[in-house]
Amino acid sequence: MIVCVCNNISDREIRQAMELGITSMEELRGALGVATCCGQCFSCAEELLNDHLAAQAAAEFKETVLKRPAFTN
Repeated sequence: MIVCVCNNISDREIRQAMELGITSMEELRGALGVATCCGQCFSCAEELLNDHLAAQAAAEFKETVLKRPAFTN
């Protein structure tokens, strides 16, 4: 879906940018031009960014949780 109509930026392009290391709205603005014209796409782009960062943090947390060995009698 198109998120930024002014610059014709899709949610897929935003997700790809985040996969390549973008972690803030300022970086999205600089790299893709999101929310640089009318600003109507800001909240949608920010939601995509926050969802991605939350999923990334959850994945990192999951990897750091230690598993205890199961003892059997």
